[in-house]
Amino acid sequence: MPEFSIIVPVFNEAENIRQLCTLVGKALEGIKWELIFVDDASTDGTNVMIKQICAEDVRVRTLRRVGRRGLSSACIEGILSTTTDAFAVIDGDLQHDETRLPQMLRLLQSGTTDLVIGSRYMAGGAIGDWSAARARMSLAATQLSRIVTKRDLTDPMSGFFAMRRAAFDAALPQLSGQGFKILLDICASSPPGLRSTEIPYKFRSRLHGESKLDSIVIIEYLLLVINKAIGLTIPLKFVLFSFVGTLGLGLHLLTLYSGLGLGIRFDVAQTVAVITAMTFNFFLNNSLTYRDRRLKGQQLVWGLLSFYAVCSLGAAANVGVASYAYFAGHYSWQISGVAGAVVGVVWNYVATSFVTWGNPRRKS
Repeated sequence: MPEFSIIVPVFNEAENIRQLCTLVGKALEGIKWELIFVDDASTDGTNVMIKQICAEDVRVRTLRRVGRRGLSSACIEGILSTTTDAFAVIDGDLQHDETRLPQMLRLLQSGTTDLVIGSRYMAGGAIGDWSAARARMSLAATQLSRIVTKRDLTDPMSGFFAMRRAAFDAALPQLSGQGFKILLDICASSPPGLRSTEIPYKFRSRLHGESKLDSIVIIEYLLLVINKAIGLTIPLKFVLFSFVGTLGLGLHLLTLYSGLGLGIRFDVAQTVAVITAMTFNFFLNNSLTYRDRRLKGQQLVWGLLSFYAVCSLGAAANVGVASYAYFAGHYSWQISGVAGAVVGVVWNYVATSFVTWGNPRRKS
């Protein structure tokens, strides 16, 4: 039985994973280990390569996720699939220093700490060949993260760490699983008393594949910080869905105003405005709110049509509830309007999450 589990979330890392397995095996010589790849339906043959490695080495196994993506949620599923008392999380791009894994395990087994973090910013660590702009952005994000971690850590956003399973289980009920910063989520979600230790490591340059860092990752990080800072009990996806809807309302009014200014009849301008806003909302939700279930190809067309249908019913529910509140309930027009809007947005969120983006069998 293994004593140390290594969780590796991957997406399109076919050129790196075999070398990673070799390096991890060399670093953990004399230690009983297992390595779990969590593949978010890669499109470059990563899953085929992993299966080949699994057939060659029983210590390597894989979880393949279809229809959902996200580093944090992938790590959570990988960790939950283990039975060891200690685990580590390491990226699949060879940029983390696997030779630090034995030291991490020894610290956990000593009983003096619950969490060991590989730090790029403490003495002896390094960020590699990052550009000045990326270094500044990382430092700013690190400072911001301290709002929610409430810990004196040099690198609370590190993707390279090891942890006692019991400590992880204590944090599990509060984890959001949102975004790409699982360590930040863990630190912010753990009960008081979590003991943490940092050790330095030097971040390597990527040799193969492409970085997954983009503007959406930054947005998800900011949303995670906000979520943990104010303790939202409302699902983060609902907050994003409502935000997108607000932007769509602005576009609707702008389109309607422009149409009327061009002399178009009100009913025609209103119809064009509704379709424009719905289309805008669908594509922005597909890229942002449901990025982990993003629709592509033919599924994108089906998703757009189902979104039109669901939101049309939502509009009818909005009008129906508002009218009932105003005429039958004798509430003010302000209260009636808000009641209708709330029912409409809740319906649209729940229904589209199941009908438009909810099919777990959908191919990515």
